[in-house]
Amino acid sequence: MDEFEKQLAREQEWEARAQQVQAKAAQAYLRLVELAERSDTGQARRVARFLASTYNGEAYPFDLFDLRMLDVALSDDALICIDALRWGRADLYKLLPDGERRIAAVIASWGIDKT
Repeated sequence: MDEFEKQLAREQEWEARAQQVQAKAAQAYLRLVELAERSDTGQARRVARFLASTYNGEAYPFDLFDLRMLDVALSDDALICIDALRWGRADLYKLLPDGERRIAAVIASWGIDKT
């Protein structure tokens, strides 16, 4: 296999990985958004801050050490979302129906824009 074929094979593998993680992230992101929309626990607050950071990390920074405060299922969902962000195929909120409005509502309802 020459260098061109090796590079082509790597790119195909990366594309397959990116597609797989984006599909998983769409489901994980939905679970996180639904929690932030319907719960008022400390975990939900941290999830809301995480969601805000995925929307605009500069405006809404998130301390990754807060992932330690989430239960395993929630932190797994957050890590799947981080992996999808790494591949950069789509903004996560765009994977949800009415995602931008929903994230803006989460930010507003949790008062994140005020902190």
